[in-house]
Amino acid sequence: MKISAPLVELDEFDRKILAILGRDGRITFTELALQVGLSKTPCQQRVKRLVDSGLIVGFRAIVDPVKVGLDHVAFTEVKLSDTREEALKQFNMAVRQIPEVEECHMIASSFDYLLKVRTPDIRRYRIVLGEKISSLPHIASTSTFVAMETICESAR
Repeated sequence: MKISAPLVELDEFDRKILAILGRDGRITFTELALQVGLSKTPCQQRVKRLVDSGLIVGFRAIVDPVKVGLDHVAFTEVKLSDTREEALKQFNMAVRQIPEVEECHMIASSFDYLLKVRTPDIRRYRIVLGEKISSLPHIASTSTFVAMETICESAR
């Protein structure tokens, strides 16, 4: 089970830095400092502290999935046959090995996990479900919901 790290103390400058970097991770330190209202060096030091503290966990390029042919999204409910800690660990490790699984959440519901699976089309999803997801450790059953349209996503 994941244990939460202690909260990092944030002031108004830190919150502004996080908000701006959340919108534009490629902003220059000069422009970031200008928008936040600090000089460049203290702004850089604050970003370094936020990274070192683990509050900022990385920077990445956000790729438009449609433009790379991955516009089919399915949500898969997963019920496990065993929910003891060792079984959960085995499932968690194995599901991370499936590149098509974009997100995996343990759920407090009538099922155990909710997966967000991104593929080029329904045929490929069926293969991923049949060959990869269904063979994960301790799978009892799955149920799929296909997204017809994405209205908003956190990565955009």
